[in-house]
Amino acid sequence: MQGGGLPVSDLLNAYAGVAGEDVIDHLGQLAAHYRGKRVVHVNSTRVGGGVAEILLKLVPLSRELGLDVHWEVLDGSPDFYRCTKALHNGLQGSPVALPAGLVDAYEQVNRENAERLRPVLEEADLVFVHDPQPAPLLGCLPSRRGKWVWRCHIDLSRPHWPVWRYLRNHVAGYDASVFSLASFARSLPHPEYLVAPSIDPLGDKNVDLDDEEIDAVVRRFGLDPSRPVVAQISRFDRFKDPVGVIQAYRLAKRFVPGLQLVLAGGGADDDPEGEAVVGDVRREAGDDDDIHVLLLPPDAHRTINALQRAADLVIQKSTREGFGLTVTEAMWKGRPVIGGDTGGIRLQVVDFHTGFLVNTPEGAALRIRYLLNQPELVREMGAKAQTFVRENFLLTRQLREYLTLGIAVLAGHGDRIELG
Repeated sequence: MQGGGLPVSDLLNAYAGVAGEDVIDHLGQLAAHYRGKRVVHVNSTRVGGGVAEILLKLVPLSRELGLDVHWEVLDGSPDFYRCTKALHNGLQGSPVALPAGLVDAYEQVNRENAERLRPVLEEADLVFVHDPQPAPLLGCLPSRRGKWVWRCHIDLSRPHWPVWRYLRNHVAGYDASVFSLASFARSLPHPEYLVAPSIDPLGDKNVDLDDEEIDAVVRRFGLDPSRPVVAQISRFDRFKDPVGVIQAYRLAKRFVPGLQLVLAGGGADDDPEGEAVVGDVRREAGDDDDIHVLLLPPDAHRTINALQRAADLVIQKSTREGFGLTVTEAMWKGRPVIGGDTGGIRLQVVDFHTGFLVNTPEGAALRIRYLLNQPELVREMGAKAQTFVRENFLLTRQLREYLTLGIAVLAGHGDRIELG
């Protein structure tokens, strides 16, 4: 039994083997405060993107602790997703417009989903609404009885103000908000919390793989294991700057003969721009046989795992980044990361220790060249990176913080909360 009186399952024992038994015991104690309460998470897709990946593991782990937790997903239209992509881009700083027709579609989809989900959402004790897509749900359910938390996963440090002003009208009424970094938080009339995202160390993307499986993936995609490989594994999105990665690779290859580049990823159900970005990447890559642009299905988790382990270095040259779970994944595998000096990447890449922060293709190329000429430094930084993830960015830590802030929200944010 755990300290909170909950039985320890095989799954919880498995997490204890990675995170420590004291961590699981603490989760059990926190979970005991949710007996008789229903928790609901709402987002826009079950497939693609970091939010879906987190919930896919967070919800079952919560249930394993005895919580009554549910995960609901919006049904959307093409105009709804066009609007939410514009919202996403605007909140991350692009000077986009929000046409009235798309805004109408956005609000109408939320009204329809509020009606469909009314029995679940109105009776829930605690609702986590993830990102801008379902934000208007709150205003559509005036008879709700529980507490509602808006969880923002994106980089809100420098939003396009007309877009933020519009969205703020929908999120100001929540009981609390959660951001990944302090610099992302905006002025809102309710308590705000900071919770960094996390990876699942037991998931197919992150479990240890044997050399045979890794070698099979290397052969399948035509990589030469005798030559160095740099990889960016990420959704095809302009904020991930895959074109800039190709430019960095070309600059680095002048000094690292035989260098190979892997750009692998897919799209998300709620991102209508992915196909256009892939077209830009293919045009930039041209006929270079050492650039491997790989479109992977949403369930290619072990393939992604193998590609990250096969790479000598991992790059994530984002220009805006809410967090960057692909950075965490690579660091967990003992790879130093060359990351864009932005957003949540700064929270993970400790410059000169777990990787390097860069702002330009030239800067990324310089660091690629530097590291590939110092294999011992690569191993040293990779070991530091893995330890940093173990201590800060595993799923068990994120669940602990969600449970803790949920208790605070349900208690009404008193100055003192008794958990005895």
